Amino acid sequence: MFGIKFSAMLRNYFRTAVRNMLRNPTFSFINIFGLGLGIACSLFIYLWVQDERSYDSCQAHGDRLYKIIVNNRDRNGTISASEEYSPGLLAEALKKEIPEVEYAAMVAWDDDLLFAVKEKSAKENGRYASPDFFDMFSFPLSQGDPKTALSSPDNIVISKKLADNYFGKLNPIGKSVRIDDRRNYMVTGVMADIPENSSIKFDFMLPIQPFFDDNQWLVAGWGHYGPATYVMLRANASVENVNAKIRNFISQHDKKESDKTLSLQSYKDMYLYSRFTNGVADGGRIEYVRLFSIIGVFILLIACINFMNLATARSVKRAKEIGVRKVVGAAKGRLISQFLLEALVTTSLAVVVAVVLVKTLLPAFNAVTGKDLSLHIFDPYFILTLFCLTIATGLIAGSYPALFLSSLNPLTVLKGSLKFKPGDVFFRKGLVVFQFTLSVVLIVCTAIVYKQLNYVQTKNLGLDRSNIIYIPLEGDLQKNYDVFKSEVMPTGLVQDISQCTTIPTNVHTWSYGYNWAGKDPNEKVKFMEIRVGYDFTKTMKIALSAGRDFSREYGADSNNFVINEEAAKRMKMRNPVGSTLSGEARGTIIGLIKNFNARSLHDPVEPLIISLREKPEGGYAIIRAQPGRTKQALAALETACKKFNTKYPFEFTFADDHFAHQYHSETMVGQLADIFAVIAVFISCMGLFGLSMFMAQQRTKEIGIRKVVGASVARIVVMLSKDFLLLVVVAFAIAAPVAWWAMNKWLEGFAYKTDIGWVVFALSGFAAVAIALVTISWQAVRAAVVSPVRSLRAE
Repeated sequence: MFGIKFSAMLRNYFRTAVRNMLRNPTFSFINIFGLGLGIACSLFIYLWVQDERSYDSCQAHGDRLYKIIVNNRDRNGTISASEEYSPGLLAEALKKEIPEVEYAAMVAWDDDLLFAVKEKSAKENGRYASPDFFDMFSFPLSQGDPKTALSSPDNIVISKKLADNYFGKLNPIGKSVRIDDRRNYMVTGVMADIPENSSIKFDFMLPIQPFFDDNQWLVAGWGHYGPATYVMLRANASVENVNAKIRNFISQHDKKESDKTLSLQSYKDMYLYSRFTNGVADGGRIEYVRLFSIIGVFILLIACINFMNLATARSVKRAKEIGVRKVVGAAKGRLISQFLLEALVTTSLAVVVAVVLVKTLLPAFNAVTGKDLSLHIFDPYFILTLFCLTIATGLIAGSYPALFLSSLNPLTVLKGSLKFKPGDVFFRKGLVVFQFTLSVVLIVCTAIVYKQLNYVQTKNLGLDRSNIIYIPLEGDLQKNYDVFKSEVMPTGLVQDISQCTTIPTNVHTWSYGYNWAGKDPNEKVKFMEIRVGYDFTKTMKIALSAGRDFSREYGADSNNFVINEEAAKRMKMRNPVGSTLSGEARGTIIGLIKNFNARSLHDPVEPLIISLREKPEGGYAIIRAQPGRTKQALAALETACKKFNTKYPFEFTFADDHFAHQYHSETMVGQLADIFAVIAVFISCMGLFGLSMFMAQQRTKEIGIRKVVGASVARIVVMLSKDFLLLVVVAFAIAAPVAWWAMNKWLEGFAYKTDIGWVVFALSGFAAVAIALVTISWQAVRAAVVSPVRSLRAE
């Protein structure tokens, strides 16, 4: 019986809610759309955060997989840097000497290599790894044995995608593949395609031994660092015990490496936690996950407050209905239930709008974030999440209107005099202040992110990226480099050509093995190092402070060095030119160059040593095209590359594009912040519109009297607007220090950063006030032009 009565009551509530919505369709549309927009933003952020947190969840042994972190200690014992680069000897030694380590593998960085099967070839993404790799990681083989797939130096494991593309319906096992036109490998395994949410991605895997053969220095001693090392601990192993055992593992094998310690980082954490402070992983992409989670909650709160303000604004028209219902015996609890159900109905419709918006705009969102997110509407987990979101949002949004409307005095409202306590007015104004505080924080943060990104793009790096083209030196282009250069230079389409082991703004090779006169034997200085061809500083327009560049006129330059000012500073040399420096070879410092940023602007300039490489062995050709003739230069470069490197496709990268890619995460954050800031301001303005409507209705009689005694429309508009503008000013006063603190924390991640400055806050405050003024003015003018006779009758 109770169930029947309850069901009937719900049906009655639902009919009433729908009837009230249809009585004022414009109001209902604004309410539903505003709330739907807020929920849509939250759903976008939910999908993005869920994808970020899902990384590496596909690993069956994820709780036993760890990456080895190499910590560098300074003289004071403080960990100055934590890196994944590890000695080539480490993986096998850990497996032999640490009982808790079941498997260990060195995994090289991924690279695009020429993949050829008979006459068909293309660049494909591959890696090198130790034989234990497929025993450790859950990249299941549909064909082949994971224990032996990489056991021989001539083995190769390929993805199903490559198997289909290159072998079709044929069984690829046992077939031959040629890599980089240098070596043949036999297919010993076919694996499922790597999921998108995997930190380690590749389309084929090669044994580590050929990598060691090409880089013999990596296994020449414990002081040589290269790719990352991963371990899988035994099922009952203690992470704390293993950390204690491996802490001084390197120094136990080589006393010269006493400043190095090892620690374990959980494989599941390494994607989100890539930044270390004193050896502890405490930052990285997790900061963006937290940031956008907070933004999602804030926008949803703004939308809920917007609902509250609009519902309260409409209370004047519903006051008599409430009064009559109370007089005929409606209990307060029943009225609260009615209004909460109305809020839930509105929220349910808003959720439908949100899902449609997300489904429609998801491709654009994927383009901004660089992801491939999808909305699985009928997934049970998503349905449960949506249901909980609907209930929570409906209760939050409907709570204040329900309590407020149900508490109205029936005698007062039936007399036609709806007045509110000062506390009620203060609360509603507080909601507007809260809305605009969040909106102004987003506006200021967006402006500062834009300013920093602009600073990064325009900062003088100490070299000139304009018109620079990078071409990989691979295949026959390495031995034909000089001929290639002599073919291209006479065209008049390029200014200069040089070559380098790596892209000059993304240097990741370094060494501690340099000595000089007067060096403290207990001091270990980390030097970045690159090897370049002739005309490198000229091509990149790097300024010389003293000495000279490498020159063909000096036959012994192959043993000499050019260093940057930071290196001279670390070596405590005022005039380093002419000083002797020894590393793998002994030579003379012949040139001192101005500092340039060889890494991201997140990092300070580090000491750099440049040596000469007359004949390329990999790396990149660096070409500076003539200004305004880039298209013609590319055509000439392509013709030359195809002539001297027939087996490889022509590939190139603009220096500006590569540099911008280094700041992809920051650019993505900036674009999303722009979008969310605009949406937050739009929803806040809808709430402000609702409150201004409400206040105009409350002061209808006052407006009529003022007009009768001679008040102009302009004066009434000012009277109605000034209180709201004051709320925006208060919101700005609260938001400014919050935004300043948040952006200072964000900018700490950059070694080189813009000044925040007062101009950003001034412009943001002006924008907030201007937007609010436009929103308020429309309703204020509308109220001010109403006939005073009509206004007085309304009371």
